[in-house]
Amino acid sequence: MLKIAIQKSGRLHDQSLQLLKECGIELNNGNRQLKATAADFPLEAYFLRDDDIPQYVFDKVADVGIVGENVLYETGKEIDIVNKLGFGRCRLSVAVPGSMKYEGIKDLDGLKIATSYSTLLQKFLDDNKVKAEIHEISGSVEIAPGIGLAHAICDLVSSGSTLFTNGLKEVEVILNSEAVLAANKNLLQEERKILDNLLLRINAVKAAKKNKYIMMNAPDYQLKNICALLPGMKSPTIVPLAESGWSSIQSVVNENDFWDVIEKLKGFEAEGILVVPIEKMIS
Repeated sequence: MLKIAIQKSGRLHDQSLQLLKECGIELNNGNRQLKATAADFPLEAYFLRDDDIPQYVFDKVADVGIVGENVLYETGKEIDIVNKLGFGRCRLSVAVPGSMKYEGIKDLDGLKIATSYSTLLQKFLDDNKVKAEIHEISGSVEIAPGIGLAHAICDLVSSGSTLFTNGLKEVEVILNSEAVLAANKNLLQEERKILDNLLLRINAVKAAKKNKYIMMNAPDYQLKNICALLPGMKSPTIVPLAESGWSSIQSVVNENDFWDVIEKLKGFEAEGILVVPIEKMIS
């Protein structure tokens, strides 16, 4: 049995459960139970405060945990990041009042900065040889300048709308963060085997989201051009059609290249192009 720590509420909770569901692992913590066992995979989940997850994994109360990089680095616990999960993206940034003239990081010298991330902020200031006073608070950091508690803040930013609403502007990015799967450094062999199986499923789900399956018909004299454009996982699947001189082609296209590839396929006389989402993709 592999024990996994998951945020009990907040921005990573729902996405963590959704990822496991897409991996074929159902966890039912109805009535907000703090522990749940999967029926179809050797996994037991603990639902914890996000700030506590690195400690639980470090102490091996949990074997692995899904946590934001910002929390992991702030706590400084020596556990291994085994997979970056691609959701929960945000950045830890310094913001100042919109009316403040800001020309560079040295403008933070002598200021009082409010934050919940004192460790990461202090390292950032030390690395840049800036002397500022850190005022550690939890929650509602963005109101600190407006009530005279601090001159600036250091907080998580997603869209930036909260900063704008509170008359602040983002001036320095300390850390780009996303959800990660982190593991205790001393897993037993059986626990490592279960983790490897979990990672296989996670990577299959992630790969599927980044790719599309496409099918089309094209004249045979264009096959060389189309095959050069569509390597797929190894090479495209080509099946001759009943109509002489035509073939059906099937392949995989990366989401980032999709529209560029489609335009080129049209130039190579491809017809009846069908695009199908991929549920899982295993290399």
